[in-house]
Amino acid sequence: MSWRCCSGRSPLIQTAGVPLCLPMAVLYLLHVGHVRYLTAAKQLGKTLVIGLNGDRSVADLKPQPDHLPDRPIIPEAQRAELLTALAVVDAVVLFDEPTATQTIAALQPDIYVKGGDYTPETLPEAPTVKAYGGKIELIQIEIPTSTSGIIQKILQQESIFPTVSCDSLV
Repeated sequence: MSWRCCSGRSPLIQTAGVPLCLPMAVLYLLHVGHVRYLTAAKQLGKTLVIGLNGDRSVADLKPQPDHLPDRPIIPEAQRAELLTALAVVDAVVLFDEPTATQTIAALQPDIYVKGGDYTPETLPEAPTVKAYGGKIELIQIEIPTSTSGIIQKILQQESIFPTVSCDSLV
């Protein structure tokens, strides 16, 4: 297993408040959909530790066609720093495996969080979470924003951000 803690506001994950929520994600180009996902995840518990795919696992999981830049665009240390700057994030753990199973087994979060585009049956980590008595929560995608789509729009020099009403920011 290869994971590294990039601590945010929590000095040690082991002393974090319960329930501990652990969303796992690539987050290689942060956008409002990610922020809303993380905000919803934080509302499920007291402490939010993000399991962040390291650069090596991102490159393996998200190979790019020739016309797009290689992923990750933003290196893992910078992605972790951006995430720990968010008020809802208590800590970030980087991992390099293709799935988060080993990280989940080591941290044993009370609540494992994934996006609503998954089902418990499609999560390779589900048996691990169930084995120690953890709970799986799926958060529905509120703003369907594609990171690949953002990259393509940047390369095409188009408007990249969806219109969001100011009412949703309050």
